[in-house]
Amino acid sequence: MTGDAVVVDVQIAQLPIRAGARLIDAAIQAVLLVGAAVLLGFLWGDTGFDDSIMNAVVILFLVLLLVGYPLIFESLTLGRTPGKMALGLRVVSDDGGPQRFRQGLFRALSGTVEIFAFGAAPAVICSLLNPRGKRLGDLFAGTIVIAERGPRRDGPAPEMPPPLAGWAATLELSQLTEEAAAMARQYLARWHQLTAFAQYEMGMRIAAQVAAVVSPPPPPGVPPHAYLAAVLAERRRRESVRLEQARQAVTPMPPPMYQTPYPTPFTEPAQAPYPPYPAHQGYPGYPGYQPPPPGMPPSGPPVPLRPPDEVTPGPTPGGFAPPV
Repeated sequence: MTGDAVVVDVQIAQLPIRAGARLIDAAIQAVLLVGAAVLLGFLWGDTGFDDSIMNAVVILFLVLLLVGYPLIFESLTLGRTPGKMALGLRVVSDDGGPQRFRQGLFRALSGTVEIFAFGAAPAVICSLLNPRGKRLGDLFAGTIVIAERGPRRDGPAPEMPPPLAGWAATLELSQLTEEAAAMARQYLARWHQLTAFAQYEMGMRIAAQVAAVVSPPPPPGVPPHAYLAAVLAERRRRESVRLEQARQAVTPMPPPMYQTPYPTPFTEPAQAPYPPYPAHQGYPGYPGYQPPPPGMPPSGPPVPLRPPDEVTPGPTPGGFAPPV
């Protein structure tokens, strides 16, 4: 699981293939050592260098050969030496990312001690005891060696048999291991290539191992290949649902910035917060004009106001005249 919540499915390199890659690198280092020894022999005899200078040159070359060889190659090729290139191996970080220079330096320094100084005995013992096949250098550096040329999974994903869909929805799959699922997947991929006897015998054996950790038992009369296909298809469906829920939880939808009572292109038409304008209050001659009901004064265009100096005072109730 990476830091971005992405599941990285890799195949860990086993000890025999790692030993083969180490032997190829050791052969290349031996050739370089012989060539350097011959070159230094010629230089020492012709130039007559001091013994202290030659000793310093030999020590520098051994450091470059033992430490610089894996460090330079793994830094330039992102975790691969010539031996790892030949066998399809790569050194990566524990989170699946590329190997860093610091990690390559730790692996190179520890490899000088555990491989060359002690004959690779600590590396072999640690790789056998570690569940991920790590040697001491991998434990110190936080790296792991993976196989980039793993076996391909032949055939498409198993499909759910329609008669078993309802029963498969009630399965308890928490105890089903990845090894048992991989064995059932390989059997289903090769099922059509087997004879009838091999189909039944191998299917019953694998189905019995799966049924020991999966409940409830299958309905009566279900063939082994249909039972295994239903279990794997249901397991894959639940895993897809779980990953989709995790993705939605990581990236939730943002809430709306504001709410409006007016209709928008993405909402249903909302009712206006005020009553419509009555038709009888329109002006005569406009489309849709209706006369007012009986008892209601007619409405018409507003009377324009005159300036105050043009207003002529009229008589007021009571017989008094207003001041001019």
